[in-house]
Amino acid sequence: MLTLRRPDVILTHDGDLDGLVAGVLLSRLARKLFDADVRLEAWNHHGLRQRPMTETTAWVTDLTFEPRMDRAGWVILDHHITDAAPKHAHLIHDPAKSAGRLCYEQACQHGLGSPALDRLVHLNDVADLFWENDPDFVLATDYANLVKIYGFWNLHALLEGEIERLLDHPLLEVMAAKRRIENPLGLAWSRARVQEITPGVGFVETVVGNHNLIVHALLEEQATRYPVLLTAVRRGNGVVSVSIRSRNGEALKLAERLQGGGHANAAAATLPKSVRNIPEALAYLRQTLNPKPDVPLQSLAELFDAIESRKP
Repeated sequence: MLTLRRPDVILTHDGDLDGLVAGVLLSRLARKLFDADVRLEAWNHHGLRQRPMTETTAWVTDLTFEPRMDRAGWVILDHHITDAAPKHAHLIHDPAKSAGRLCYEQACQHGLGSPALDRLVHLNDVADLFWENDPDFVLATDYANLVKIYGFWNLHALLEGEIERLLDHPLLEVMAAKRRIENPLGLAWSRARVQEITPGVGFVETVVGNHNLIVHALLEEQATRYPVLLTAVRRGNGVVSVSIRSRNGEALKLAERLQGGGHANAAAATLPKSVRNIPEALAYLRQTLNPKPDVPLQSLAELFDAIESRKP
């Protein structure tokens, strides 16, 4: 069993159900072990890169391990692909499990498991790892969509930190209705509105429905010639974020070029604050992702002529 030190802070991902489940479970574990309410912070990948890492001890989950987290007294529980190897921190890493599952395994070692959490963590696994062949896949996407629609801290407040109350929550009826009504309408609309970003990357315009499921359907149907598809949304704070999906592992590589992260086929990135709307996002993506054309060098004679012409 891992010996844990009391953390100064718990850091988790703010954008999905996995971050909510993992963060809350670590908060409970800290309360059980140290009889203390440790500060929980939720971050997106871009924001985390701007955050100073000054704490002596920290628990980090559902956020890709990076070298600046490699500090004695830090514990990272994550499943995102990383090239960094810890020398000082303790990394619990398994790409085949959700971050929520990794945190739940630690919680269960200290008696914090329950049938309700068993069920919720399973649904989180299905949604976050996109187990599309699981019989609970459609239901699990409804659970995951709760966080995307209502927001991390809004749900945390509504549930008063008791994530088990998500099970069979009345808001799931809203998610199911949105899925049944909006997804077919949104898919039909988006199918005809895919714009080229690069020869291998398409931007999918969206209006209604679960954007991730719409893009998944487009990739499954091979409805476009692009192996990678993007969607974008402007958040309430004015920041534009992009969601990236693929079938052959290209999504994460693209997200990393945009200073984001995620999984091989499901990733995301937050664009710079100077990008204020979707048209500006498209322009930024085209400029950033398209390779710059090689500019032919001037001949030596042309270069010398240019130098001579500037002499007084």
